[in-house]
Amino acid sequence: MSVLIFANGTVPADAPPGWLLPYLAQATLTIAADGGLRYLRALGRWPDVLVGDLDSLPPTGRAEMDALPALSRPTVRQYPAGKDETDLELALLYAVQATQDEPILVFAALGGRLDQALANVLLLAHPALRGRVVRLVEPFQQAWLVRDQTTIHGRAGDRVSLIPLGGAAEIAYTTGLAWPLRAETLDFGPARGISNVMETDTAVVTLQSGLLLCVHTDGGWQR
Repeated sequence: MSVLIFANGTVPADAPPGWLLPYLAQATLTIAADGGLRYLRALGRWPDVLVGDLDSLPPTGRAEMDALPALSRPTVRQYPAGKDETDLELALLYAVQATQDEPILVFAALGGRLDQALANVLLLAHPALRGRVVRLVEPFQQAWLVRDQTTIHGRAGDRVSLIPLGGAAEIAYTTGLAWPLRAETLDFGPARGISNVMETDTAVVTLQSGLLLCVHTDGGWQR
């Protein structure tokens, strides 16, 4: 079971039909961050909660929502446009406050505006999310923050990129990767950690210090 958040980015055009449905079937809470509502509406769904300044809603979104029976209407948390947080940040903070230990899966966080996409990635390091499992999910890849150790579940041939954030990351060891790292440093800036390859169905990355963005990509998706 997990908490699903739909941001207002884009989804790859070659996403397979129905790829979101298995996630929705396991959701304990669905949250739309403003214009992310359109992804749920395309599936004939409404979120449990709508969060943001609501300046990016689909044209008829608010009117359709207000016409719903009261018990079926999403909870709305509307904020002024002149706020310090992005809509996705507010949605993440709501998810942390409203739930306990469920993983938080974020969809449509990438693509579109570069500034928004970078900010969405860096939100994984938000202090309020420490201790929670938070992943950015796309049809063929997932990204998450590693503070100590992570196990990557996939298939041989999948790609794994390890990108230091906020400074150098000291790698204690990795297992299951074609180019292993042991007692080595990934410096902030150089692209050395990009496109490693899984040799088995699981791989492990253990940090000595620092922060890593781990990006796991399906080996059959050629980009």
